[in-house]
Amino acid sequence: MAIAKAERLMNLALCLLGTGRPLSKRELRTSIEAYIEVASEDAFNRMFERDKDDLRELGMIIETVESLDGDVGYVARRDRNQLPPVTLDAEEAAALGVAARVWQQARLAGAASGALQKLRAAGMPLAEEERETYSALEPRVPAGEAAFEPLMIACRDRRPVTFAYRKGNAVRADTRQVEPWALECWRGHWYLAGFDRDRGAARVFRLSRIVGRVRSRSGAFTTEVPGQVAVRESVARWAGEHATGQARIRLRAGSGYPLRARAARISAVDADWDELEIPYGHGLDAWLAEFGPDVVVLEPAELRADVVDRLRAVAKG
Repeated sequence: MAIAKAERLMNLALCLLGTGRPLSKRELRTSIEAYIEVASEDAFNRMFERDKDDLRELGMIIETVESLDGDVGYVARRDRNQLPPVTLDAEEAAALGVAARVWQQARLAGAASGALQKLRAAGMPLAEEERETYSALEPRVPAGEAAFEPLMIACRDRRPVTFAYRKGNAVRADTRQVEPWALECWRGHWYLAGFDRDRGAARVFRLSRIVGRVRSRSGAFTTEVPGQVAVRESVARWAGEHATGQARIRLRAGSGYPLRARAARISAVDADWDELEIPYGHGLDAWLAEFGPDVVVLEPAELRADVVDRLRAVAKG
């Protein structure tokens, strides 16, 4: 949301909350600077109706009251626009503390810390003994990719973006125009789910494969954002996580621990190599190619051919 609009909505909300009686549109126009600057009455009416609808969509209860002379007024009563007191038990408070520490490496660190301070001031039970109980648990969400913060903001503000993206088997990066929906961390990597305008379909992008800057674009989304964006499930499906078949590979001893964690069977071939059976599905070739010379695909034949093609494409680059 643009700063000017956010400020205008805030001023309108404060006027409606602070008044002791319903205010007419005429009174609101002369009380809010952004409305005073609007040249025509029609433009003001359209802006006011949009702002009123936006506040209601955000959860504010605005009442419309008609006076005896037929004039319409608006008011937001404080007793109807207050949240109930926040009450947390010790376990819930500890969970919030853990969640706040998760974001210490990201831009949300300041917001998370401020939220905890407000909750403590409101009486959140976070005593010293509880802090000591959970002090050993120090989770971190790695957010080192340069694309993380601009994409997080674009998801929040519903702004289209463009960026250069290099697929796992591609030599050069392609420009993507995306309507970003959600970010999620899966197995140590950040992924973006969104609508790819050029391909006309939903896609998932790995942030570490974004090359250069992420640029925000003006304009609204062309498609509706799904009510639930299953980023992790989409990535798992493309990575063969839900596969029913099995692939047989050889893996260099002492390497490829993520593959070992997924293996249904591991057996030693000799001092240098182990043989593994792992789930086989769409996208597994890209993942195996990342391990380079530490992996040799034995079967199925099509998986072996796909991995070889990917490695040859990288070698040519």
